[in-house]
Amino acid sequence: MRIGIFFGTMGSSSTLDGLIQQIVDVEDDGFDSFWTANVSRTDALTVVALGGQRTSRIEMGTAVVPTFPRHPTAMAQQALTTNAATNGRLILGIGLSHQPNVENRWGLKFETPGQHMEEYMTILRSMVDTGKVDFDGSLFNVHAEVDRVSTDPMTVCIAALAPRMLRIAGEMAQGTITWMVGPTTLDTHIVPRITKAAESAGREAPRVCVGLPICVTDDRSAAFERAGEFFQNYGNLPSYRRMLDIEGVESPAEVAIIGNESEVEVQLRALSDAGATDYLASIFPEGDDSAASFDRTRALLKGLVGKL
Repeated sequence: MRIGIFFGTMGSSSTLDGLIQQIVDVEDDGFDSFWTANVSRTDALTVVALGGQRTSRIEMGTAVVPTFPRHPTAMAQQALTTNAATNGRLILGIGLSHQPNVENRWGLKFETPGQHMEEYMTILRSMVDTGKVDFDGSLFNVHAEVDRVSTDPMTVCIAALAPRMLRIAGEMAQGTITWMVGPTTLDTHIVPRITKAAESAGREAPRVCVGLPICVTDDRSAAFERAGEFFQNYGNLPSYRRMLDIEGVESPAEVAIIGNESEVEVQLRALSDAGATDYLASIFPEGDDSAASFDRTRALLKGLVGKL
């Protein structure tokens, strides 16, 4: 299982220059990948493109860029540019986001999300792979061309949790990116469905990129309480709520990876055994010394690269 560092709003630098330096540090520390959320402060694909100019080895992924506010031809054009900037090291992670964001923040309609993603991927895949598309569907009618600045193969992953989305990811993408999904849900729900879809479509085994909060600590109860504070809102979003229900837990804190070095290693191995191909480490701090807490967790992860 590959290990990457995932910066959302927590742990990331407050400046663009600082964030790019963090990407350089992730590569220098030997990690397999760097991942960034498309948060309100920065555009994820722009961050990856800039990071690609300062690094040479690591994969860099977006986790994830929402599809509704970005037309698939615009997504394809920017992704092709970013893939060129990284010399083919981009993992383009895209997702639907959530109904409150789509309707209340962007003023769009969150209707037929499965159909939206299936048509979106058809257009995006054609543009990325061939530079053109001729598509007439229920939601999109697109006839366009783009002069591809990069013809390097591009890895595309979908934030897929529901059965239809997992089928689309298996048939049309290289894998899925999950958040707040524990090992039982991976083993019984995510991995079997996406793997079957990929096999039926004659595609290679999919990547299963698993994002979860992590904290290495000797005070499990304090870290659990902190995780509850940081991540409780995810339990109120229907897509994550369904995954937590499959896992058999009440709160997102219960799927966070928490414990001392040996306990955390056991939990990470459980993710690998459940079918995770990539772990996206969202480090959160515990205690009064946040910097020391971050460093302890990162040190363990660094030592486990290539060993899981």
